[in-house]
Amino acid sequence: MRNILLAGAAGAVLALAPTALSQSQFRPVSTVGQSNALTMDQNRGVLTMAPLLERVSPAVVSIQTQGKSIKDNLSDDQAELFERFFGRPMPEQRQRGGMGSGVIVDAGDGLILTNHHVVDNAEEIRVTLLDKRELVAELVGGDEKTDIAVLKIKADDLTEISFARDDSTRVGDYVIAIGNPFGLGHTVTSGIVSALGRDLRSGENYQDFIQTDASINPGNSGGALVNSKGELIGINSAIISRSGGNNGIGFAVPVKMAKGVMNQLVSYGEVRRGRIGVLIKDISPDDKDAFDLPTLEGAWVNNVTADSPAEKAGLEPGDIIIGFNGEDIRDASDIRNAVGLIEPGTRTDLTYLRDGRRRTTRILIEAHEDETKVLDEKAADDIPAMESFSGASITPIPDDLKPRGGDDGVLVASVERGSKAYRSGLAKGDIIRKVGRTEVANLSEFENAIKGKDGPLALTIERNGNNLFLAVR
Repeated sequence: MRNILLAGAAGAVLALAPTALSQSQFRPVSTVGQSNALTMDQNRGVLTMAPLLERVSPAVVSIQTQGKSIKDNLSDDQAELFERFFGRPMPEQRQRGGMGSGVIVDAGDGLILTNHHVVDNAEEIRVTLLDKRELVAELVGGDEKTDIAVLKIKADDLTEISFARDDSTRVGDYVIAIGNPFGLGHTVTSGIVSALGRDLRSGENYQDFIQTDASINPGNSGGALVNSKGELIGINSAIISRSGGNNGIGFAVPVKMAKGVMNQLVSYGEVRRGRIGVLIKDISPDDKDAFDLPTLEGAWVNNVTADSPAEKAGLEPGDIIIGFNGEDIRDASDIRNAVGLIEPGTRTDLTYLRDGRRRTTRILIEAHEDETKVLDEKAADDIPAMESFSGASITPIPDDLKPRGGDDGVLVASVERGSKAYRSGLAKGDIIRKVGRTEVANLSEFENAIKGKDGPLALTIERNGNNLFLAVR
């Protein structure tokens, strides 16, 4: 079974490069990242990244943390045995340390970007610079849902790294990772951008990862992923691995997300998330066929909360959000990230499709911790791929149920785990209100509505008081 590992479990940063890192010349500069990665060393006659790394590496730091963890839950006999063996009682708490990496992004204020999981629950955070200076860092703030944290240090002659332009990264770009894997110290690896917009489907977290084949190992969390100009494009965060080591599948939080989180953490000490009040999902091919949708891209609105910004802006169930705040929306994660990371009180444009026609409206972002819920048919335990009713028990609605939307419809009384109905996304307790455009009031009307139908069926169901759409083949 593959494992998704936070890259800071064993400590350090990342790096990519076919050449050794040169530390013979340390020249603090205000900003790094202005030239091509590979240059010709005329004296040796070899291509090298050494000049770029000499400018970029001082902006990458090693992080060591100290925290406390509660003692092991020992029985009285075990505690007595411990005291006999060591000549002292079992301590109430024992020190726990961790390692990771960070990137200096503001030399003037001493601001460092790293991962939240590197510094979470740390009582002391120490930063080691490339020139061996060790400093105590202050935690400005951290955000678990994006796995970004900001530290602050006080020192002179710091080197900062420049941010790449938002959305300038493309699949196939050459990249360099710099960090401290396994606590070895500054290490450099290289590769390419393997994919963009990766979502590891990790609960309610906000994810838009850059995927790279640059070697990333445990301990690399918080390190820099830079392009061939030496510009920061991401903060290395996680790997997928069966063994715990590098398999060429690493993930970095893109700078656009990291900058947005950093700005809020510096301003408020926390991230204030936005909300528009919609229930959304990705559009599957079956959805497109069953509901005669014009596109597979966009965030499909299944429900609009009463008196929410979305309702006030005129959104309705069935609309497909394709643009927000000047950016294209490709799927449900895109709109969730965009809305969730914009400051409440902001008013912006939202573009959507209704009946195949493109419309634009202004929408006010309200404050809310959990902006939207994403229905994801790819998540094995949530809403898997849509298929059929086989494995589901469909019954009339019991008289004592009293559903929010009324008594018309049929009840999904049970769903056998692993069945076609289960894989289709049906869940116990769902109330089927419509098949296609046909309303169903009872079991007989439901049977007539699905009888003889070929291809995916478009269902409108009520789940936990909310309406949503499912396509069932």
